Amino acid sequence: MADQHDARTDPPPADELALLRHANPVPAGDPRFQDGPLGHEAERRLNRLLHSEHPGRRTRQARRWIWSLAATAAVAAVALTLVLSGPTTTPAVAAPRPLVIETGSSPVPLDRLADRAVAADSSPRLRQGTHVQSWSMGMTSGPRSRPPITLPEERVVRWQADGSHNELVVATDPRHPGRPVITDADGTPRTVEDGHVLSRTAYPPSWSDAPPQATPPHTTARLRAYLDEIDTTETDPAEAMKTPELLDAMHELLDHWTLGARENAALVRLLADAKGLRPAGAVTDRLGRPGQAYVYEDKGHFGRRMLILDPATGAVLGLEDTVTKDDPEYGVKAGDVMSYSAWMR
Repeated sequence: MADQHDARTDPPPADELALLRHANPVPAGDPRFQDGPLGHEAERRLNRLLHSEHPGRRTRQARRWIWSLAATAAVAAVALTLVLSGPTTTPAVAAPRPLVIETGSSPVPLDRLADRAVAADSSPRLRQGTHVQSWSMGMTSGPRSRPPITLPEERVVRWQADGSHNELVVATDPRHPGRPVITDADGTPRTVEDGHVLSRTAYPPSWSDAPPQATPPHTTARLRAYLDEIDTTETDPAEAMKTPELLDAMHELLDHWTLGARENAALVRLLADAKGLRPAGAVTDRLGRPGQAYVYEDKGHFGRRMLILDPATGAVLGLEDTVTKDDPEYGVKAGDVMSYSAWMR
């Protein structure tokens, strides 16, 4: 875990977040809030069902602001009522702005980056488990809707030799070290200290030979089949994965495994064959790491997906989903980041 979780040299400022923290706007006994929020995995699965491009096809990227249908978003927005009243009030936690491509940087084609990945050192090795920072947007629609809020957290999953594993989820936002973090992990929207442990769970031994639990292969053809199997609801097995589905399956893979050098090389080669994923140039990700950005424009859903890869090894550093058209119903504007994941070793 990052050092900033233990750094508390200065108290947080008494701003809107601090006020919200003491307001308790959602009492536990209030009957209006008896329906608790969906869990992280349940919300992800609901999102896939809601946004399939055609029957049976799931996609994580289609109109993510429909997350408001999940109870977590509706309740979280209500929590801001006490501190966000008035037409001139600035939201306490605004949507992060999209990453900016460095001016004058030269885009690196994916096939060239794939060659670099193949030539890179054979270490590190594949490891089961993940370490990821994520930001997701919660919002509501309608005449009584409130401004969207960003929910940041960090998740570490470590597996043991006996097949058991532990999951640690922490509320933290590296953009603002030491500042309070808003969360709805326990069903009550509130702010907590940076580094606050949201959950610590130990799971008994378990094994599976189905992706993404199964060990991912390190050849391009086998990895393609592996990722295609993650998309288990595909109605036509003969239909090749489109780029959005490939990125979704990759996301699922990285939420279970930390890839080694050989797997990284196979994945980059696979991405190099994907249509519509164009090189955009150099970028610094949200954790301060240098990367190369590759952009997929989903004009049908008014969204943009930016994939950030390590320029030397091809390892996936991050994936950003951004709205490219205003949607007044949900209070989002072009340029708002709907979700972002940053993977670490």
